[in-house]
Amino acid sequence: MHKNLLGFIVIQLFSFGLFAQEVTVKDEVSGETLEAVTFNSNQPKLSAVTNQMGIANLSDFKDVKKIYIRMLGYETLTLSYSQIERQGFKLFLTPESTSLNEVVLSASKWEESKKSVPNSIVTFKPKDIILANPQTTADLLTNTGKVFVQKSQLGGGSPMIRGFATNRVLINVDGIRMNNAIFRSGNVQNIISIDANSIQNTEVILGPGTVIYGSDAIGGVMNFYTLEPEFTTDRSQYYFGNVMSRWSSANNEKTLHFDLNVSSKKWAFVTSASFSDFEDLRMGNHGPDAYTRPDYVQTIDGVDEIVTNDNREMQVATGYNQINFIQKIAYKPTEFLNLTYAYHYSTTSDINRYDQLLRRRDGNLRFAEWYYGPQEWTMHHLKINYTKGNKWFDKAQFNAGFQQFEESRHNRNFNSLTRNSNIENVDAYSANFDFIKKFGSKNRISYGLEYILNNVNSIGFQRNSETLEQQNAPSRYPDGSKWQSLAAYLQYENKLSDKFTFQSGIRFNQIWLDATFDKTFVDYPFDKTKINTSAFTGSVGFTYLAAKNTALFFNAGTAFRSPNVDDVGKIYESTPGNLVVPNPNLEYEYAYNAEIGIQQKIGKSISFDVTGFYTHVIDALVRRNFTLNGESTIEFQGEVSNIQAIQNAAKANVYGIQAGLNVELLPYLHWRTNANWTKGEEELDNGDTAPLRHAAPFFGDTRLSLKTNKWTTDLLLVYNSKINAEDLAPSEIEKDYLYATDANGNPYVPSWYTLNLKSVYKLNETWSFSGGIENITDQRYRPYSSGITAAGRNFILSVRTAF
Repeated sequence: MHKNLLGFIVIQLFSFGLFAQEVTVKDEVSGETLEAVTFNSNQPKLSAVTNQMGIANLSDFKDVKKIYIRMLGYETLTLSYSQIERQGFKLFLTPESTSLNEVVLSASKWEESKKSVPNSIVTFKPKDIILANPQTTADLLTNTGKVFVQKSQLGGGSPMIRGFATNRVLINVDGIRMNNAIFRSGNVQNIISIDANSIQNTEVILGPGTVIYGSDAIGGVMNFYTLEPEFTTDRSQYYFGNVMSRWSSANNEKTLHFDLNVSSKKWAFVTSASFSDFEDLRMGNHGPDAYTRPDYVQTIDGVDEIVTNDNREMQVATGYNQINFIQKIAYKPTEFLNLTYAYHYSTTSDINRYDQLLRRRDGNLRFAEWYYGPQEWTMHHLKINYTKGNKWFDKAQFNAGFQQFEESRHNRNFNSLTRNSNIENVDAYSANFDFIKKFGSKNRISYGLEYILNNVNSIGFQRNSETLEQQNAPSRYPDGSKWQSLAAYLQYENKLSDKFTFQSGIRFNQIWLDATFDKTFVDYPFDKTKINTSAFTGSVGFTYLAAKNTALFFNAGTAFRSPNVDDVGKIYESTPGNLVVPNPNLEYEYAYNAEIGIQQKIGKSISFDVTGFYTHVIDALVRRNFTLNGESTIEFQGEVSNIQAIQNAAKANVYGIQAGLNVELLPYLHWRTNANWTKGEEELDNGDTAPLRHAAPFFGDTRLSLKTNKWTTDLLLVYNSKINAEDLAPSEIEKDYLYATDANGNPYVPSWYTLNLKSVYKLNETWSFSGGIENITDQRYRPYSSGITAAGRNFILSVRTAF
């Protein structure tokens, strides 16, 4: 059996070389193969498109006199079949002088040119991912230079976009909403469930996206598009794929990835799998001593002991492992209909909550254990595309998703026999109908309907670590809670001229939440809550090509976030001495946003972009002091704590500037800089203002990129500014154990920088090698609000083979 399978694979691989009519298309400057290049002819009517390896089959084009070869962002070629044949079926496309013609999907859920979109959108493509060589998708976002990422532990990553994070930014995977009813205002780690090695394209909308995406999309929308099955253009079968292995030194990472695409004219399959093992993370050598790990708790024969760390730069108990798997099956019964089923699965080992393991009480470490159980995510996704137009639409798309989330928390105080545990399961159902219709050459509308249902199950228990006896304890959320959303949206676009595009949209959202509270452990003065609320949001904007090399855009709009089960029903210790309890009386928070930007090209080699934004939030959901039964303190799990709850108790303002500069020093040598400045303030109970928790410090990067036919190399400088003690949010000051200490003994965030070198060498069409050194100068730093110190000097080696 194995010999027959091996022989079949060898024959198929050998047969690839027999297709003399297969053309390979590459970028003229970098030499990288180009996916999604189209070949069209009018006489006869023919079309083909390059696959993931930049290859298209032109057997049907033989003797054709004019073949148009196009890809947005590149100059169009017009060649005959015989000309392509004389060039050895190898073509090179020249990049256009501006990126405005880049295709994006996120703004309307349909392909459109970036120059028509009045939003800031960051794109990250496969070649960027290969060069960045990230360990996780959280690290991938960091490499965009425009998204700040917080980490509480190695197995995590919580993106911050324009002063907002967690449940105020939205995550989508292949068009399915990942945010669920227990996404919290504290840092969320779900982004790591998406396999960075299986991502085909990433688009991040900087700023609100509520009109298209609904609740939570106040600060931004992160869209991840994973590998898609590809069909052949003739009746032959086709196979291609990749195998990649990576090692990095800072945590002795070992990653293995495999993907395979098997396709025919009507059927196509994609399989992708990744396994990663990360050991304890070593921090840098040069930086604050406050970030080192002097000791840790070790349990020997059932007895907790505080052990001196022989290597204070080693962050003991940070390692974990992860498995990701994707299977997609696509069927194309006609040229107008495409059906795709996808199965996504991700799981981790236990992950220690490293920041909690640093907490002290009475001079000693507080916790002997604090860890997340396996973070497990499953998604079933059915997508139907229909492209045969009628009077109601030109194209239609249906997405149905069923996701299952499981997460758990476990902690035990030092020298205590009682381990507290909470386990949560969320079943998330969603259905989206999206349509697009053009009226003439200038008008276009996109519209759709969406339904979401989340069911939340939550249990709590305590277990004696010596006798293993177990008893019930308070659940983190009301068990059996339900959150629902029903929405309709409409977006209109009018190309008033070749230079001016107008866009506006409106969305209506109805939200329901039902929860019943368990009064067994806490005597709540309420039994249940029912939220039935609705919200209208809208947007208006335009893009204006003021000159050949000048583009302007403006947009204004509203956004909202409806309270979820986490806001309404959670009970947990937020910071030392503070217990958050449920609050059944919440309304949605509402945001008003305005944004203006310019993209300018100077001559043939310099371009820059600048965007200014402002967001005002009313009825903001924030954590504030609270009372239960007239009491402001409570005893919970043996601790007396101050009572707090999530409340509509504040206004918030966020404003800032994002800028970028690109300089083409030589055709193969580029210099690029990104800079991000954000300022955020929220209203306190007494009417004063305080810094907003998720407003990141000034951050940016500068890179020098060298691209030749075989080599791509980046020399990258990443930097973050200082945050003084008086500029820290009150909730961050409460966590002083995470921060360095200034001359007055107050917590603050020191500035930091890293110097990094990454390189990819493409030996041939099959083999490529990646390597790099991160944090070359071995800086010891901890990004703002993070609970874990970043990696020290880190060597990375990666090998990739395509077949």
